[in-house]
Amino acid sequence: MIKKINLYILLLLISIMVSTVNADQKKIAYDFKFKDLDGSILDLAEYKGKIIVVVNVASQCGFTNQYEDMQNVWEKYQSKGIIMLGVPSNDFGQQEPGSSIEIKNFCEAKFGISFPMTEKVQVKGTEAHPFYIWARETYGKAAIPKWNFHKIIINKDGKIAETFSSITKPTSKKFIKVIEKLI
Repeated sequence: MIKKINLYILLLLISIMVSTVNADQKKIAYDFKFKDLDGSILDLAEYKGKIIVVVNVASQCGFTNQYEDMQNVWEKYQSKGIIMLGVPSNDFGQQEPGSSIEIKNFCEAKFGISFPMTEKVQVKGTEAHPFYIWARETYGKAAIPKWNFHKIIINKDGKIAETFSSITKPTSKKFIKVIEKLI
């Protein structure tokens, strides 16, 4: 009798664990929220059915000039359903030390940034923003930023379609080819 109860408890625990794992795998990008640079909620669900390009950014990085490319892609493809999303992070080389106000002023003054920007968050490790933990768990190592200006492209279904390293510019042929294919 005790063995049957133990077996029942074990099966119950396994079924709970399996349903929890399956629930996590059913999450999509639209299930996540950030705060924007003004402190308001930036809900990715607002972009359902659109393609979201998520880029972890930093103002004192050698790749910072990619802000200009990001703005160009945003201006050219926004009307076709592309959302460019900048995610400031200080995870790499302490290259984003500024406050939200300083980041916003820098981006607007230097690059004329008009696409959505989140508040500064962690993008790697156990303390990463839940979006980045989800990206790692659902897409693997390629979704983990290795440096600033790593790009994650979310398709219209809210799933990761492709990732690009920091060295790939948002205006490169291979990057543009991917987003045009997804449109």
